Amino acid sequence: MQVIIGPHVSEKSTVLADLANQVVFKVRPDATKSEIKAAVEMLFEVSVKEVTTTRIKGKQKRFGALRGRRSDWKKAYVRLAEGQDIDFMEAE
Repeated sequence: MQVIIGPHVSEKSTVLADLANQVVFKVRPDATKSEIKAAVEMLFEVSVKEVTTTRIKGKQKRFGALRGRRSDWKKAYVRLAEGQDIDFMEAE
């Protein structure tokens, strides 16, 4: 249940949702593909065909003389089975 942090909404993710039947989630950095698949199937009651993950490095940021770094995070591309759909506007 705590594997998925939330949906990742971007221009690329909306194109993937329309064309490739994929949904993009921000997940915990230690989450495995099988845990992500089980969490999505349980939360949204859909069947998952495939899960692909990638790690995103945090950017270096400056505010005047102060330097900082954003946190690293993990993104999961979840391909749904044919006919399945997740609509985040109706989810809650």
